Amino acid sequence: MDTQQFGAEDWRRFLSSIGEDPQRNGLLETPERLVDAWRDWTAGYAQDPAEVLKVFEDGAEQYSELIVVRGIPVYSHCEHHLAPFFGTATIGYIPNGRIVGLSKLTRLVECFARRLQVQERLTIQVANALMTHMKPLSVGVVVRCRHLCMESRGIRSPGEETVTSAMLGGMRTNLASRTEFLALARDPG
Repeated sequence: MDTQQFGAEDWRRFLSSIGEDPQRNGLLETPERLVDAWRDWTAGYAQDPAEVLKVFEDGAEQYSELIVVRGIPVYSHCEHHLAPFFGTATIGYIPNGRIVGLSKLTRLVECFARRLQVQERLTIQVANALMTHMKPLSVGVVVRCRHLCMESRGIRSPGEETVTSAMLGGMRTNLASRTEFLALARDPG
């Protein structure tokens, strides 16, 4: 977020527009905090997925089985209401002579989640980035999130979870790979 375009004074006007007094003691520093918060929440726009994914060839030359990381935190904001949505992602891939540092999968999810999003796009962006930059044999991504735009307004349905998936490469066409990934991605709870 460019704070030159939407800064603390804009947040003060926003607070006034909803009936608050931006000069109230508890709100005096809120506009500056909001500028900092939105800069952090939208930091993904400044990140390049290719730079996030560090690929290794050493150690992967003989490995051709599924690699899965579960429980990757997802914190994002819905582009329709700017309301938060949150949950977890599971990423799996079958390498093709190269592996990625495991923490980089978390960083990749964060890169796309720290943008205004819809969950469906977030899911396919992660999968496409892995296929493009790692060139594995297959990729699977499952994202499970709760959306505050549904829980706190509109239908007001707390606790509902939206699940999206993307399967690329061999996981799209090979039933055995797809089944193995989905079994490992299953929510243990």
